[in-house]
Amino acid sequence: MKICVVVGHVWATKKEPALNGLKFMVVKDDKSGEEFAAADMVGAGIGEKVLIVNGSTARRAVGADERPVDAAIVGIIDTLEVEKETTSDK
Repeated sequence: MKICVVVGHVWATKKEPALNGLKFMVVKDDKSGEEFAAADMVGAGIGEKVLIVNGSTARRAVGADERPVDAAIVGIIDTLEVEKETTSDK
């Protein structure tokens, strides 16, 4: 699992039919700074910290192992505690 921040939306009018019905967001990894697209399973918005799963776990999150998805947003972080320091996005 990774912690990322949602930084944008993805619009694709032409795509693999197996991706129909999925919403995609651009997320940025908090540690590496890498940006990538992830299927949004929880209704995340720009600026929110989210939990990301990758690979077969992401395909399970979207409900079908045959869907070509490599990353999925599976949670919106309300509070994050690291080394006794608490941060909140609310």
